[in-house]
Amino acid sequence: MKTLKTKLFATIDEINDKIIRIRHDLHKHPELSGQEEHTKYLVKGILEASGYKITESDAHYGLVADMQIDEKAGTVAIRADMDALPIEEQTGKPYSSREPGIMHACGHDSHTAIALGTAIALAEHREVLPGNIRFIFQPSEESKDGGSIQMIEEGALEGVDGIFGLHAYPYLHTGEIGYKYGVMMASADIFTIEIFGRSAHGARPHEGVDAILVTSMIVNSLNHIVSRRIDPLHPAVISLGTVEGGKASNIICDHVILKGTVRTINEEVRNAIPQMMEESIKGICKSMDAKYHFEYEFGQPELINDDAMVDIVVNEAKGVIGEAHCIDLKDPVMGGEDFSEYLKLIPGAFFRLGTCNEAKETCVSQHNSRFDVDDNALQIGMKIMGASALAFLQKE
Repeated sequence: MKTLKTKLFATIDEINDKIIRIRHDLHKHPELSGQEEHTKYLVKGILEASGYKITESDAHYGLVADMQIDEKAGTVAIRADMDALPIEEQTGKPYSSREPGIMHACGHDSHTAIALGTAIALAEHREVLPGNIRFIFQPSEESKDGGSIQMIEEGALEGVDGIFGLHAYPYLHTGEIGYKYGVMMASADIFTIEIFGRSAHGARPHEGVDAILVTSMIVNSLNHIVSRRIDPLHPAVISLGTVEGGKASNIICDHVILKGTVRTINEEVRNAIPQMMEESIKGICKSMDAKYHFEYEFGQPELINDDAMVDIVVNEAKGVIGEAHCIDLKDPVMGGEDFSEYLKLIPGAFFRLGTCNEAKETCVSQHNSRFDVDDNALQIGMKIMGASALAFLQKE
């Protein structure tokens, strides 16, 4: 195992420059959720050249790549997401986005490149691999439904015993990783509220039902749910992202639409919040003679890591970057990630790959027009991913 890992790392060192070029190509040609055509065919060509069996879909641009070694052996999966965001890039880098209004502002180009590099390196040593490898290149992570469900429904996890994933993380420096046992990220739900009032002249408000006033009372009430109705030991977030209503300055508004998100890390709290929200909305509307429509959509669940799989990542990372650079994140974050759907079905681990390098200006937060990934992090990501896959298969 030690000899195989040494050889794997040597291969990764050899292909590192190639993987950086691939990442730059992906960064220059970002594609939104559901539109990852260029990315898919670039990935497919590289994987086929390395001997992987490719499974495609007619419904989306995701794909699964298999290196089948032994039907009786275990199978480990590595997942990478591929989609970009509707943001105009302002990094000024030579490999900046060529697509107006679209950029890789969340690091999915680096995730794809790392998975490709890991796939190439493992394929070079297929004769001595202790088990089967599957790579899941997933579309639409940034969409509200999440592309992981599509991949799962089409069999991406069939026969898979464990899975690993990572995310570029500008809050840790290049050469560090962040890990978390148990709940790592929050569930991510969305909601829409429509308030129906009655229009009137702005000078005669008593003749109408002011949907804007009703909305303001609802906004205030919703913001008290977390602080006064949820146990403070169980973090939750209710955030309103959009409020739309009104036609003119002298007309009492009769219709307002509100949209927002709810994040929790406790399933009991998650299930209770929609009822609490509707109780507040219903009571205010009744008192103000307004009507409402409330729609709540459950999204990705909490991301819950398997302890044994986290142990594998941490142990292998120590050999790559040293124990001092493996950071226990301890507290979960309220962001969502559809890798959680895989973890509902099989054991796995998701970890943070440090990408902050002040000299390269890569310490900017995700979903920002100046976000970028330090290319030096790719090599580290490949080695930890490859070593973790080997360690898992060895245990199997």
